[in-house]
Amino acid sequence: MNDAQKHDGFKVVPVSERKRWKIADLTSSVGAGVLGAGIGMLLPAETRGWAIGVLLVGGVLHVWGMLDKHRLESGAPRLWWAEALYWACWVILTALLGAIAAQLLWR
Repeated sequence: MNDAQKHDGFKVVPVSERKRWKIADLTSSVGAGVLGAGIGMLLPAETRGWAIGVLLVGGVLHVWGMLDKHRLESGAPRLWWAEALYWACWVILTALLGAIAAQLLWR
């Protein structure tokens, strides 16, 4: 690393890489939160049927976020199929939450 890439002794990280770190942190955190919500759904009868799906999606998102952070730390390149699966997880989570909300509101 040359002096142009350092500022006050710290590595200067490009904006695109900082965004990836934030996305990885967000994904991991949301996944952990969704896992907790899935565990909570096991208790009331109204949401028990959705618990397994929510637990699976939350687990996948959390693991995905942790793997993305690991890829960033190791400098591995982004893969197109990994990006597609990442966004598919968010679409599935949104659909699950919409279906749960619809069931609870219009039962």
